[in-house]
Amino acid sequence: MNNLRTELFGLFASEIFEVVKPLGLEKYRAKQIAEWMYKHGVRQFDAMTNLSKGQREELAGKCIVLNLGQKAAQYSGDGRTSKFLLSFPDEVAVETVLMRQPYGNSICISTQVGCAMGCAFCASTLGGLERNLTGGEILAQVLYVNELLKQTGQKVDSIVIMGSGEPLANYDNVLRFLRLIHEPYCLNLSYRNITLSTSGLVPEIDRLAGEGLPITLSISLHAPDNQLRTRLMPINKRYPIEQIIAAGDRYAAKTGRRITYEYTLIAGVNDQPSHARELAFLLKGRLANINLIPINPVPERGLLRPKAKEIARFEQYLKTERISVTIRREMGTDIDAACGQLRHKVGRSNG
Repeated sequence: MNNLRTELFGLFASEIFEVVKPLGLEKYRAKQIAEWMYKHGVRQFDAMTNLSKGQREELAGKCIVLNLGQKAAQYSGDGRTSKFLLSFPDEVAVETVLMRQPYGNSICISTQVGCAMGCAFCASTLGGLERNLTGGEILAQVLYVNELLKQTGQKVDSIVIMGSGEPLANYDNVLRFLRLIHEPYCLNLSYRNITLSTSGLVPEIDRLAGEGLPITLSISLHAPDNQLRTRLMPINKRYPIEQIIAAGDRYAAKTGRRITYEYTLIAGVNDQPSHARELAFLLKGRLANINLIPINPVPERGLLRPKAKEIARFEQYLKTERISVTIRREMGTDIDAACGQLRHKVGRSNG
């Protein structure tokens, strides 16, 4: 019966009104319904008490509200990181991670079930791409965690779109999510508190730059030359480094926002002094920051993290060359921290 009813979760208030107007509901009722779903976490129409009993019954007969299930969860020993494997009505599942940072609660969300990018160091790509998430399904991850935080008087403060999937390969749904979560009847979250990570889809980077949303763009680089980057990231065959850096420059110029280039450090692969020199030459003088990420090893990939002294040496060289650089704060290393690991593990155990 569910497929005969209209899904309201993920719609803007104006779209909800178009659905409920034939039921005789006034325009302001659409905003009330949106607030119940997005601000108050209500999934049942009979709990929307500022609607009449008759209106609630009509809505229940014609509409439905997305509800997530939790298939698994992991909690770091220090209590700062929680990882949830959340499932949708069609039984597919994605990972969502809560990180309790000094500056507030940050959440890392997924945009696709699996991933088609094929990066050599990532667990998300092990099973390929299953499907895109809708804007509502992306939003549901945030609100799921937000409801948990509410129990202790907290909330989601910032979002990184850096979980499973390539966000810009699911452009329209991701953009719907970005605009919806900014609405006052949703979380009213500032665009400046959102970071989107991409493997470097150049046309979509340019398209995003034209949207007028001051979100932070993070580009996965992971190598300073095309030969090595192609080995690590097959997408480099389509959009080589020169095109990606140029797109990053255009985004920074148009938005005024500093680009973050992610660089996963892999022992013996891209962590040598020669790589640091090439990277510094590539990014010198740009409105950019390098985020060094010591790899979270994925057993199926056979790649290892560098020793601490190698990481420090790489960082120090970049600083000497006046490159803005940070080392990602490590969180959740004891709970399958790499994207896709929990989903892959649960899927394997159920197979």
